[in-house]
Amino acid sequence: MSKKTNDDDLWNDPETAKKLLQKKSNLEKTLADFESLESDYQNLNDLYQIAPQDTDVLNAIENLAKRTSQAKFVTLFHGPTDNNGAFLFIQAGAGGTEAQDWAEMLTRMYSRWIERHGFSAEIVDEHPGDVAGIKSITFKIDGEKAYGWLKSEIGVHRLVRISPFNANGKRQTSFASVDVWPDIDDNIEIEINEKDLRIDTYRSSGAGGQHVNKTDSAVRITHIPTNTVVTCQNERSQFQNKDMAMKILRSRLYELELKKREAIDAAAKANQKKIEWGSQIRNYVLYPYQLVKDVRTNVETNDSNAVLDGDLDEFMLAYLQQSE
Repeated sequence: MSKKTNDDDLWNDPETAKKLLQKKSNLEKTLADFESLESDYQNLNDLYQIAPQDTDVLNAIENLAKRTSQAKFVTLFHGPTDNNGAFLFIQAGAGGTEAQDWAEMLTRMYSRWIERHGFSAEIVDEHPGDVAGIKSITFKIDGEKAYGWLKSEIGVHRLVRISPFNANGKRQTSFASVDVWPDIDDNIEIEINEKDLRIDTYRSSGAGGQHVNKTDSAVRITHIPTNTVVTCQNERSQFQNKDMAMKILRSRLYELELKKREAIDAAAKANQKKIEWGSQIRNYVLYPYQLVKDVRTNVETNDSNAVLDGDLDEFMLAYLQQSE
């Protein structure tokens, strides 16, 4: 790899050069991660010999075990954008306040998962619910392999619980959908014709700074040929909102193009990956018993509180392994 990147003729083909250097960078990062694990293991082994009952040492060993468990799945992240950041979109299904509250619960769940992985997240668009919860929200997530992890969450999520909004205490079923797109960089060319775009501005509706609800700073862009609509309202100016909306649009159009190219394979897996109301990927049952079960992999747990607090890796990894 180093021999190829040091070749004097490398930049005769800029596109190939960029891909090769990106691959080299990813391999170097993976190697560095494994070397760090080995070094930490040696250090903790020495510390354990000296202080086998020390709480900090035991916690560090537990953390190292989790890192090691995740590292062995590095081969699962081999897609063209698996190492990229991601855009995460959560939308409440039919059902009014119940579904909007469930969408907010999912927002917290993924926020906690993002924290656990040391990623950073920025809300770029949010539409609050009429009474409680949210109608929809879009996050921009920065972190190594964020898209590779989160692509396993695409689909419908179903909640069963006693409704906190029903005075009769009846059991309620709610739905919310999750979509994820890779945060693509400028090295990936996506051709967008300005004539194919309809750009609308409107007043921001979410909580925020002084500009919210006072100026038409929010931006909605419609890509007419694909009927793809993206919105952004949480940046400080109309220009910034338009810039972020265009970034999201590029990511969505890139994902659409990938899906076209994978049409044959997708057809073979249609039942597994189909996304629509009534064909959820995961059930979260809080009443009359506690159970979270992924219907694609049959992975399940009775610790629903841990899952709703962001403990999702077992579900994600099982899906990624099954998709190999």
